[in-house]
Amino acid sequence: MFDIIKFDYQNQTCYNLPDMVTTNYLSQEKYEALKQELAYLKTDERKKIAESLEYAKSLGDLSENAEYHEARDKQADVEDRIVKLEGILKSVQIIASHHNSGVVEVGTTVATKRDDGRKEEFAIVGPEDASLPAGKISHESPLGSALLGHKKGETVTVTTPRGEIAYKILEIK
Repeated sequence: MFDIIKFDYQNQTCYNLPDMVTTNYLSQEKYEALKQELAYLKTDERKKIAESLEYAKSLGDLSENAEYHEARDKQADVEDRIVKLEGILKSVQIIASHHNSGVVEVGTTVATKRDDGRKEEFAIVGPEDASLPAGKISHESPLGSALLGHKKGETVTVTTPRGEIAYKILEIK
């Protein structure tokens, strides 16, 4: 972890802010994919954008040059994504297969039964890995956070836009 420092311009002093770095839970596959994306953006994509900017500049008047403005917008998007990826990868924790502790935690798969009788199974993952069609929910989602820390046989209630839904934990893998 690192300290976050704020500079107070009025008093011309620096001071530390509390450590606000959060852990980003990722599968090994997602971690590798994000590292590859970051490397691609920093090398190939930046090079393409630089070439686009040079070409657009060669066209003349920048104030009315749509190609130049488009390239600058693309550059800003890529730089924003690079900063986001670096932040995610800086505080990553790989979700490893671990022994079943009997408690729902990040990295476990939970079989549930809704109060309407429907059975569902979810893998509890970090936000970057979440994919509802694949049965992966974020530990930060309403259901994921409600399930965390609970054991087999317990029931959790989640508030949704359609009302409250109760989930009984049938199995933790």
